[in-house]
Amino acid sequence: MAAPAVLSLRPAMGEDRSRLANLLHFETYVHRHLDWRRPLDWLGRDPYLVLESGGRLNAALACQPDPPGVAWVRIFAVATRLDPAEAWAMLWQQIRQQLVELGAETVAAIPLQDWFLKILSKSDFQHAHNVVVLDWNPKNKVEPSAVPSLTIRRMEEKDLEGIYEVDRAAFNPLWQNSLEAIQMAFNQSGFATLIESAGKIAAYQITTRSSQGLHLARLATSPEFQGQGLGSALVKDVQMQARRGQDRLTVNTQDINTPSLGLYKKLGFKFAGESFPVYQYQLG
Repeated sequence: MAAPAVLSLRPAMGEDRSRLANLLHFETYVHRHLDWRRPLDWLGRDPYLVLESGGRLNAALACQPDPPGVAWVRIFAVATRLDPAEAWAMLWQQIRQQLVELGAETVAAIPLQDWFLKILSKSDFQHAHNVVVLDWNPKNKVEPSAVPSLTIRRMEEKDLEGIYEVDRAAFNPLWQNSLEAIQMAFNQSGFATLIESAGKIAAYQITTRSSQGLHLARLATSPEFQGQGLGSALVKDVQMQARRGQDRLTVNTQDINTPSLGLYKKLGFKFAGESFPVYQYQLG
């Protein structure tokens, strides 16, 4: 595959939107991170670089830290006229330097295609663990909550800063969400609920809805309230929603997250047979 004679590397700009859309939608070598944002929503946030030749976009790489310290590979797309490994080498060298300057510590990616997995491996990304998919059959019965006195209520806009604090305390840095990401998750949710205790948000869940059914996208309990059955109560409430609509219910978690796997298995979730590798690169 012959590369264009002259390639120039520069930051992506707003006027690149339509050409980036074509690159993302019509080319073969395209990686998109599973994100609350659409790929073009990252325009204007650094680092986001493109390779250009003769007025045509040949490749794009976006890898923004969000939250600070952790940068996921949001987008990597390459036109078929360019070798993906060559494009990555040029873009990654510059992106990596920018991330160091921005104070990021970890870069992560979930490669869904073999060609991208090979590129990451050759760039010293290490396979850290896997994300696994579990599902729950809406024909199953839902046992009553072990804590019947709990009050579950709908999440509201005013709750989001408190939700952010729970999220930051409950997850390790790789899987934390920024306040902006939580706002977007709330806006895209099918329904979102929480539990309060002593006037504080103790646990929450965000579930999305699609033609495939319901997906429990986020579940967290503040460490000070863990072990009290709050997460279980929220999941059972979601299961009741799934039963009413006869919707398949899915959830993702890490294969090394023993407490999470134990909770979902106890509540009747089964492995769906899907697994996605998580690769990490430590900067510095």
